[in-house]
Amino acid sequence: MEFSLNNKDAGGYVKTEKFDKDRTEEIAKHYSAILELLGENIDREGLLKTPVRVSKAMQFLTQGYNMDPEEILKSAMFKEDYRQMVIVKDIELYSMCEHHMLPFYGKAHVAYIPNHYITGLSKVARVVDVFARRLQVQERLTTQIKECIQNTLNPLGVAVVIEAHHMCMQMRGVQKQNSITTTSDFTGAFLKDATRKEFLSLIDRKNI
Repeated sequence: MEFSLNNKDAGGYVKTEKFDKDRTEEIAKHYSAILELLGENIDREGLLKTPVRVSKAMQFLTQGYNMDPEEILKSAMFKEDYRQMVIVKDIELYSMCEHHMLPFYGKAHVAYIPNHYITGLSKVARVVDVFARRLQVQERLTTQIKECIQNTLNPLGVAVVIEAHHMCMQMRGVQKQNSITTTSDFTGAFLKDATRKEFLSLIDRKNI
C-alpha cells in the first residue's frame, strides 16, 4: 500500500494506491453482504464504491500485521555510551478495538535507558504505529511496545504509558464521552520507584 503526493502534477495532487486486487475484492464482497444485512440498498449512488473503499481502509488500518517492529528498531541502532532516560512522548496513535472493531485513539509516552545502544527517535514512534495498526486491546498494545524495545535494544529499562479514548465507550454501550483509559508497563530500572516517578513527572503536562 502506498500513498504519494506529486506537487508537479497540474492538479497539484496525485494519489497512488497499491493493494492486492484479489484480497481487496474478496473483502469488499463481504462488506457488500453486511450492508445488505443492515437493510441498505447497495445499488444506490452513495454506496456503489463503499465496499471497496472500506476494504482498502481496513487493510490500511491493519497494515501492522505485515511489518516487523524489531527490524524497524534495528535499522537505526547506534552504539552510544549515553545512559540517561530517553523519552519520546505524545506519540499519536490510532488503533481498532478487537472487541467491537471501533477505533480508539490517544497518545503513547515511551522511555528507555540505553545500555550501549540507542535507536533513532522516529523508530520509537514507528514501533507504536506497527502495533497500533492491528486489531488490539490497549493493555496488550502497551505491553507489546515495551517488550519489542526491551528485546531489541536490551536497555536498562523501558517504560510505556498510553492514554486513549475508546469509541466503543463513547458511541455505544456506556456512552461516556470524556473518559480516558490509561495503561502502563515497565521493565528494569523503571521498576524502581524513584526512576518511575521521574518518568511520570516528565510526561506530566503540568510539569512542562
